Amino acid sequence: MCWSGLQVKLHDTPIGYMVSAMNPQWRTAVSATLHCLTGCAIGEVLGMVIGTALGWSTVPIVILSVALAFLFGYSLTIRPVLRAGVSFRAAIPIALAADTLSIAVMEIVDNAFIVAIPGAMDAGLTSLLFWGSLAASLVIAFVVTVPVNKWTIGRGRGHAVVHKYH
Repeated sequence: MCWSGLQVKLHDTPIGYMVSAMNPQWRTAVSATLHCLTGCAIGEVLGMVIGTALGWSTVPIVILSVALAFLFGYSLTIRPVLRAGVSFRAAIPIALAADTLSIAVMEIVDNAFIVAIPGAMDAGLTSLLFWGSLAASLVIAFVVTVPVNKWTIGRGRGHAVVHKYH
């Protein structure tokens, strides 16, 4: 990561030290979930911002956010697979196998959370309630999704199918 010209490596942060102290399966699950969270967060935030700015109601905003979360999540997985020399046609089922359950769990949890917060979806883009609820929803979704990813990776599924391409 690079913040304002300052080079920061994840392993040099408190979170990085905690992750490095975990057993390898948990470490891989956390890494896979962070990867999933990145794509989901990009899609989720973009969908929420677009839908809210256009004055849409909750259901269309959630549908757009989920669609974009899957799009960005799969895109982030396909990219390194394509760089490994796999054709686009062959990369699609790899991405689907690697991320579908993880993204689905993350999207169910984060959307259920933000919709359950009274007024969060109607608060508007300048509201701390909107942004705080969205941030909290992603954190909670991450915590719930890590064990799901550990379970799938432990069975040779989920992100385990894409690791050989990294």
